[in-house]
Amino acid sequence: MSGRPREFDDIAVVEAAMDVFWSHGYEGASAQDLVERTGLGRGSLYNAFGSKLKLYHEALVRYQELGIEAQVKILTGPGSVKSRLRNLMQWGIEGDLDPATNRGCMALFAALERSGKDPKVVQISRVYVTKLEQALCQLFTQGQANGEFSSDRSPRAMARTFLSSYYGLRILGRSMPDRSFLEDVMTETLARL
Repeated sequence: MSGRPREFDDIAVVEAAMDVFWSHGYEGASAQDLVERTGLGRGSLYNAFGSKLKLYHEALVRYQELGIEAQVKILTGPGSVKSRLRNLMQWGIEGDLDPATNRGCMALFAALERSGKDPKVVQISRVYVTKLEQALCQLFTQGQANGEFSSDRSPRAMARTFLSSYYGLRILGRSMPDRSFLEDVMTETLARL
């Protein structure tokens, strides 16, 4: 005898849960918020995903899949290497200052909220940062090959320096939600590459 088949789309449910966690964080997201947003009953939700924490992990992975896809698309798009880096930083500013959502970067805030108590979040975050670092290494390698950047530093060192500025910018987007301030940070970061 087989169990009753699921009558919902796992990805749609994970994305709905992602929206709740993105807006409220793990601690702030209630089971009722998740039930209301996903449209599933509490029993169905927990039968399908096991626990709030497991659903959170799946939502974080999905967020990061979508995020890395969008960021790599920017980094592999047209234009000079510096213009693509500018486009990436501008994308971050736009997302952080979006008045419709007002919620910043879920991946960054997951690491800040949960990394000290949730090794799975550390693991998920590490995969995400590594993928972005790899895309940036390729971009800096290209920039060195075409003469946009000197070859006195390794692409990995340049990528890691850029990442620290990029994530710093994203945190500033929450604490200093002032477009001109953030664009000044972006301009100076790019000028120092």
